[in-house]
Amino acid sequence: QVQLVESGGGLVQAGGSLRLSCAASGRTFSNSAMGWFRQAPGKEREFVAVISGSGGSTAYADSVKGRFTITRDNAKSTLYLQMNSLKPEDTAVYYCTFRQNNPTILGGALPGSYAYWGQGTQVTVSS
Repeated sequence: QVQLVESGGGLVQAGGSLRLSCAASGRTFSNSAMGWFRQAPGKEREFVAVISGSGGSTAYADSVKGRFTITRDNAKSTLYLQMNSLKPEDTAVYYCTFRQNNPTILGGALPGSYAYWGQGTQVTVSS
């Protein structure tokens, strides 16, 4: 079993920045790719970013490319999402995800490829 706990969400003005964190416990962290998804009210959950188990490979949704950066610290079993130049359309609940025993980013945009999900953290961007 894997426990994922997100933190760092909040209210920020457009153009501002936030850094989300996700603390993981329960499994070997570096063996698994991890990702971020988000869900806005009335919309389906959407892919944001994925990072390989080693941290050497990443992929992003076009909507956040160049503004968001996903990183991980395997020594601390923690995943991060640095969000810059935030826009009102980035408002959503952000979820941390964990791919059990799969360190690659292949297929990482598919929600079904993740075995574990955090409880989510709210990000609100005001205009």
